[in-house]
Amino acid sequence: FSFHEFNRSAFGTSERVRMASSLEGYVDQIVNVITNDGRNIVGVLKGYDQCINIILEDCHERVFAPDSGVEQVVLGLYIIRGDNVAVIGEVDEDEDIRIDYSKVKGETLKPVVH
Repeated sequence: FSFHEFNRSAFGTSERVRMASSLEGYVDQIVNVITNDGRNIVGVLKGYDQCINIILEDCHERVFAPDSGVEQVVLGLYIIRGDNVAVIGEVDEDEDIRIDYSKVKGETLKPVVH
């Protein structure tokens, strides 16, 4: 994975615009988005704007649990507000298909506290 971390409180408008433009190479690629409330959403990045509002297609949420495998909840076309995006990373599809998520266990992420 390669990740971009976004923290709106630490950056001014010009820095946010520059960060948003760095997403250009991720368009039409599968990305993993970690939201500020701890959700893990995977899908094809179809678009974004200068506020890092993003549009994902064919996406699903990976819900981790300490006592069972990862549940993959189909979301379809999905919009995430830029102020809720914590991290965006490109997914290595070859590695991702080798992982048996039904056997992966883990704690859910805690929300980001500012």
